Amino acid sequence: MQYKEVLDFLFSQLPMYQRTGAVAYKANLDNTHKLDVYFNYPHTKFKTIHVAGTNGKGSVSHSIASVLYEAGYKVGLYTSPHLKDFRERIKINGICISESEVVDFVEKHQTFITELQPSFFEMTVAMAFHHFEKQKVDVAVIEVGLGGRLDSTNIISPQCTVITNIGLDHTALLGDTIEKIAFEKAGTIKANAPVVIGETNEITKIIFDKIAQDNSAPIFYADKEYSIPVAMNGVDTSQILQIYKNNVLHYPDLKLDLLGKYQKKNMKTILQTIDILNEGNFKIGREEIYAGVSKVVANTGLMGRWQILGANPKIVCDTGHNAEGVIELVEQIAQTPYEKLHMVWGMVNDKDINKVLQLLPKNAKYYFAKADIPRGLDAEKLKSEAQKHGLRGDNYLSVAEAFRKAKKNAGPNDLIFIGGSTFIVAEVL
Repeated sequence: MQYKEVLDFLFSQLPMYQRTGAVAYKANLDNTHKLDVYFNYPHTKFKTIHVAGTNGKGSVSHSIASVLYEAGYKVGLYTSPHLKDFRERIKINGICISESEVVDFVEKHQTFITELQPSFFEMTVAMAFHHFEKQKVDVAVIEVGLGGRLDSTNIISPQCTVITNIGLDHTALLGDTIEKIAFEKAGTIKANAPVVIGETNEITKIIFDKIAQDNSAPIFYADKEYSIPVAMNGVDTSQILQIYKNNVLHYPDLKLDLLGKYQKKNMKTILQTIDILNEGNFKIGREEIYAGVSKVVANTGLMGRWQILGANPKIVCDTGHNAEGVIELVEQIAQTPYEKLHMVWGMVNDKDINKVLQLLPKNAKYYFAKADIPRGLDAEKLKSEAQKHGLRGDNYLSVAEAFRKAKKNAGPNDLIFIGGSTFIVAEVL
């Protein structure tokens, strides 16, 4: 089989949540356990760090992997969804699994996969764990796909569990309240394994504390330990942070290559997690922390986080797509200088779109488009709903056409922002 044939098989034979939505969601770990038995429990052959949360888990996962790489570890990284190529989901030391290894995996195990009919995500988790075992990684950073308790990644026994934050997203599957979603995310907390919570919320704290206590899992709240009162931009557009731990300057002039003001929240979570790892059996020095967080993009290939694609006009994309993420993005846009704002915007059809649309800037010209996936929201419907919130613009037949029109209309001092859905960003990239 050729690589493209393998991808066609995976995308067409196996239900894929990102493309088709709830029909691909399995509310149990039955297939995951069957795959684990079939491959002889690969996840038990290496150490793991488990990262859950509503927002920020991609940035946190990549940053921790970058720091571990700088500290000399052979690091597996499993994340989702991918933006340009399926292989982005499975990396070792920043290098994607090869096309030939993907082909080999499917060819060797196609009969079992066809018989079991796992979801796309269940199968890719199995592929990742198999690859990490085969390549003998020291540690793997594993990002939760959806929720936590019933996520396919949740068979691991991690060195540390991370929960970045809790917001109302995927409510049809995870529950329609903060408490219900927190319970699902807290399902990643394991016996005796320390857990780091990125953002303290009095509602969710009760749930996290109780489940941690039941599992004898030490629990740490990163925003109670770390504070970042001062942040500046470097001449190379990087961020430079003054980071305090327990009110003492602990990391002066910590430079990040990830842009976006929201990375300050993520950095507290990352540093608290590294503290926990160092208290265990990891050895990560200050120099390696500084190097790791300054080279996340170079070391891991992370894309789509306030990523600058062009200048004159400035073109930026970001994958933030739920209400909590969009609040951060709108704040970032407000702090960015421009003459006119152009928003290339699209969403998926199973989100609470009005909750997001009411947050968007009204001083922009909008270019509404539908991502080329079954879950993509019709651009005309999106435009109609957006108009109810005072947003003005036109709908287009494709993301590419919307982007072309925005570039044609934009002046050299304008800002073009691309977002609303991971899949809109993916098409532009």
